[in-house]
Amino acid sequence: MASFSATSLRFCMPINQANKMNHNQLLRRSLLGRGFLNNNNAFHFRVSCAAKPETLDKVCSIVRKQLALPETSELTPESKFAALGADSLDTVEIIMTLEEEFSINIEEDNAQNITTVQEAADLIENLVVKQQS
Repeated sequence: MASFSATSLRFCMPINQANKMNHNQLLRRSLLGRGFLNNNNAFHFRVSCAAKPETLDKVCSIVRKQLALPETSELTPESKFAALGADSLDTVEIIMTLEEEFSINIEEDNAQNITTVQEAADLIENLVVKQQS
């Protein structure tokens, strides 16, 4: 013989207290109560402009060649140049090769902010679009 048992426990704030809260506070409290968030985390929203796959592939190829990485080594968009063994000179050479390959000019401020393959591909994509318009 099979049996089924369930228990549910729900905590609700008093109605008069709920009326004093705005919508965002109610949503946050609701999510906290359901375990989706913990109290120490803030809401985060991230927007990223993903580069075209062919741009990303080209950047990966250039990085692989510049750093003399074997074809079997794992190179993902999240790969950091420093983690791949690149020093500051290697990074400058990668930037120069990317400029030549894509016929763009990467400003020094932008070049210093590039730390991953994805960041390089996204910047190139943005510069190419600006150049075409």
